[in-house]
Amino acid sequence: MEALIPVINKLQDVFNTVGADAIQLPQIIVLGTQSSGKSSVIESLVGRSFLPRGPGIVTRRPLILQLVYSPKESKEHRSAEEVLRNEGSGSGIPWNPVAQLSNTLFAKGTVNLEEWGKFLHTKDKIYSDFDQIRQEIERETDRMAGSNKGICPEAINLKIYSTRVVNLTLVDLPGITKVPIGDQPEDIENQIRNLIIKYISNPNSIILAVTAANTDMATSEAIKMAKEVDPDGRRTLAVVTKLDLMDAGTDAIDILCGRVIPVKLGIIGVVNRSQQDIIDKKSITDALKDEATYLQRKYPTIATRNGTPYLAKTLNRLLMHHIRDCLPELKVRVNVMISQFQSLLNSYGEDVSDKSQTLLQIITKFASAYCSTIEGTARNIETTELCGGARICYIFHETFGRTLDSIHPLVGLTRMDILTAIRNATGPRPALFVPEVSFELLVKRQIRRLEDPSLRCVELVHEEMQRIVQHCGTEVQQEMLRFPRLHQRIVDVVTQLLRTRLPATNSMVENLVAIELAYINTKHPDFHREAALVSGLLKSTDAYDEPRRARQAAHSPVPHLFKQIPAITDGHDNKSPPQTNNSESPVTPQVNGSPENKVLTPQKPVNLLPEVPSHTSRKLSDREQHDCDVIGGRSETATQNCYTKTVQGISMMQLNQMGDLVERLIKSYFYIVRKSIQDSVPKAVMHFLVNYVKDNLQSELVTHLYKSDQAESLLNESEHIAQRRREAADMLKALQRAGQIISEIRETHMW
Repeated sequence: MEALIPVINKLQDVFNTVGADAIQLPQIIVLGTQSSGKSSVIESLVGRSFLPRGPGIVTRRPLILQLVYSPKESKEHRSAEEVLRNEGSGSGIPWNPVAQLSNTLFAKGTVNLEEWGKFLHTKDKIYSDFDQIRQEIERETDRMAGSNKGICPEAINLKIYSTRVVNLTLVDLPGITKVPIGDQPEDIENQIRNLIIKYISNPNSIILAVTAANTDMATSEAIKMAKEVDPDGRRTLAVVTKLDLMDAGTDAIDILCGRVIPVKLGIIGVVNRSQQDIIDKKSITDALKDEATYLQRKYPTIATRNGTPYLAKTLNRLLMHHIRDCLPELKVRVNVMISQFQSLLNSYGEDVSDKSQTLLQIITKFASAYCSTIEGTARNIETTELCGGARICYIFHETFGRTLDSIHPLVGLTRMDILTAIRNATGPRPALFVPEVSFELLVKRQIRRLEDPSLRCVELVHEEMQRIVQHCGTEVQQEMLRFPRLHQRIVDVVTQLLRTRLPATNSMVENLVAIELAYINTKHPDFHREAALVSGLLKSTDAYDEPRRARQAAHSPVPHLFKQIPAITDGHDNKSPPQTNNSESPVTPQVNGSPENKVLTPQKPVNLLPEVPSHTSRKLSDREQHDCDVIGGRSETATQNCYTKTVQGISMMQLNQMGDLVERLIKSYFYIVRKSIQDSVPKAVMHFLVNYVKDNLQSELVTHLYKSDQAESLLNESEHIAQRRREAADMLKALQRAGQIISEIRETHMW
């Protein structure tokens, strides 16, 4: 199982090169409050002092520390010579041994070194002086996080090879703080907390919660945060530091035995170097000896289960077992991500070699996808909304069809409008039949109402065909994203093609309505049955009027001769009718409360016409009022009778029946025209707009885009897509390398 930790270190190196954290590798996260002794614990595990020191917050970037056990007889990590590359030599220039020797860039290798370090950001540069490692950590921290005590989430990767360490992977995080100091940002606490949560939320990590012994264990922020992400404590190990700084008369026996706060993986106590020891440059070796002496003297019963050496062995054992448990899932995860990134890389396409051929292929693919979307044969069918041909069908039969159905044949046309049109159409002549001119004028007025919905239908179809460009399938969309200039030019060509077809389509739809207005076909098979009712209705009117006139004659004392004379139908007769003798004096029944035997006067003329129905009465216009006043006098009764009786010889009952008949004829003919428009407009739109664009789209695209001088500029790839392809390729290589590393593990290594 010792081989498992180096495997994880290799995986860590592979994924650090691509800067990806998609794979959650097993590692130990060191967590604690500021000045709780985290750095001292890590230095004790390494056996060397190499971490930055000082008051306040010192660790301001995560430090991923890989400890690699490298005995002198091992040749895996040692070499006879190592090239020291300074900061100016990482320019990718091929290695020239002569030049390197002449510049004295060679130094002795790592064959005889006890311990040395390497940073990922300095490539293969070897640090045998741990003071230089400290300086490099400080320099790299200031470079990314600045010098204002702020933090940076980007990690520093350090690998230490030594003959005195056990294989471990540790992550040192900034210490938990509450109050910003100096020029730290106000939200420094939230920044540090979010950074810690990001690392300890990894289910494959082991949490090393560091707490000082001279503080109350119940107030430990490290234990609290560990419990938030690991409530069962299955991957939390507690470390109690500064055992030698507890108050006199107290000890940590209850804490170390887990009687205060139980921790499943255990609680280990250590003794750190004091600040004075650091100032005096007390070595880690001497500190470990003093630690063992203190534990034997203070806690003899549990001394063997505490201390830095026991902590190192425990961490090594826990990490190996944790890696063993996580490795099967890790292998599956790597294989899944390999297939995902392979598909992603394929979707970005390959580098373009023959641009003319690629341009023609993209044009053909787009035209085919556009037509397939209209016809409904696209490979990827939209499931969230209607689009393409289905949307056009919806516009024809739902939007346009229902809009026409909602138009009432008599909308905006009142009974008074119809009666006025009938009277105006007769001119000065009495009308014996329904005037055809009034019917044509009124029905044309209603037919014109169908033009606006028809043009709106064309507009909606035009908008949908413009939107189809965005629904041409994922393959074409990916090509459009890859070549933004080509995408814009294709959109321009499609837009221009649709724009050129719009006037012709609108003109055809307008002509369809104009055709219906040009000739009112009263011999239409569906209308002839309604027209035949005119004579029948007139006959029924005459049959109805004969009995009514007979009844009026039987009850009226007016002589027959006088009844044949129009009863002041012109409205301006100021004299009484001629009288032959007294016995034949005209008398009328009681009218408006007058006695039955009262002689008729011009102020009370006899009205032989039926009363005007209440629903047809309206207020006289100013011109009509003036004419009646001039002709018939100022009497209100005379004024009203002028209008109600002077209807060009037509009785109001006949007039109303004519109005009913005209309404019925308008409805019947309007339904015929509406049905015709509802059928012909979609056909015209399909022929002049939809089918024309389908048939000519590819030729238009080839004509405008397939030019040798434009291929170079049109196929300039988007920098965004190019960057994503490079990232996907790098990640795929890293995953494939990780898969090879994992596959090298034998079953014997896991037990």
